[in-house]
Amino acid sequence: MEPLGGAEFAPQTTYLNTASTGLTPARTVAAMKEAMDAAAGGGPDADLAWEAVDEARAAFARLAGVAGGRVAAGASVAVYAGLVAASLPSGAEVLVAEGDFSSLVNPFTMRRDLKPRAVPLEALADAVRPGTALVAVSAVQSADGRIADLDAIRAAARAHGARLLVDSSQGLGWLPLNADDADYTVCVGFKWLMCPRGVTFLTVPEDFGGLTPVFAGWAAGEKPWDSCYGPVEELAHSARRFDQSPSLLSYVGAVRSLSLVEELGTAAIGAHDRALADRFRAGLTALGHGCAAAPGSAIVSVPGLGHAAVRLAEAGVSVAARAGNLRASFHVYNGVADVDRLLDVLSGLPAGV
Repeated sequence: MEPLGGAEFAPQTTYLNTASTGLTPARTVAAMKEAMDAAAGGGPDADLAWEAVDEARAAFARLAGVAGGRVAAGASVAVYAGLVAASLPSGAEVLVAEGDFSSLVNPFTMRRDLKPRAVPLEALADAVRPGTALVAVSAVQSADGRIADLDAIRAAARAHGARLLVDSSQGLGWLPLNADDADYTVCVGFKWLMCPRGVTFLTVPEDFGGLTPVFAGWAAGEKPWDSCYGPVEELAHSARRFDQSPSLLSYVGAVRSLSLVEELGTAAIGAHDRALADRFRAGLTALGHGCAAAPGSAIVSVPGLGHAAVRLAEAGVSVAARAGNLRASFHVYNGVADVDRLLDVLSGLPAGV
């Protein structure tokens, strides 16, 4: 199995760490360099960059399965989770998965008048109860690649009148996800969507789901250039009212990265990534190692082997150490040779190293 990305990528290492940061396609690098050169020369880059924000918004909306008017463009999952947290009444219960990513969980714990409750991921659906106001969960767990049963969680949330916030940062791009299945979704672009850092998306319901744009600046106005001074007289009629003032050059790049994801297709990418992950799982078994239970995931976590990440890096193999485990993640620029290289290096490590 060869990489899918072709000439878009030329990794300098055996790069198996997309769950931390995706590699940047050549088309993205070229677009950002061109935009930077224009900015450095005082060229008319601003209008074009603003157009790129809306182009990226539209591309993300297609990938997420919602209308573009339901997508806000920003830079941080934590900020958007905080926006949702700010909408909840005092005393509201927020149900989260134990060990979920901090950027999703922490904004709810920082509001001391809320009641966050953490349960094991597999118990999340059964833990929803009449007093639950919101369920917040990652579609795929960062630490070990476990995939949430979003169908069951969504059904339980609806049965008890709770809203659902899904962080799709570790799934969208290889795992079929429809943002319409949740009240809100958040997603960073710099992982599986291979965008530059500084790109994050929020999806909201048509009626905005009770959110107030508490951090609204001039970019949130219906006519941004008429909203630069004093209170914004008219907020955007779409989810753009929740836009953060965007990192324009990053969004110039995001348009190109998202175009590559659309060209390759989530289904093809997912099949490719999972096949490589399955090959690694089989190889681990042959070497006598176990892995965290995450069938069907592009992320593989090897318990207790996190200390090996440094030695792997010295051998030119890039993985991550997370929660004490070794974490490998497979994407479009990887092929069978990368998996076999990782297994080969692991097989040669001394016991306990």
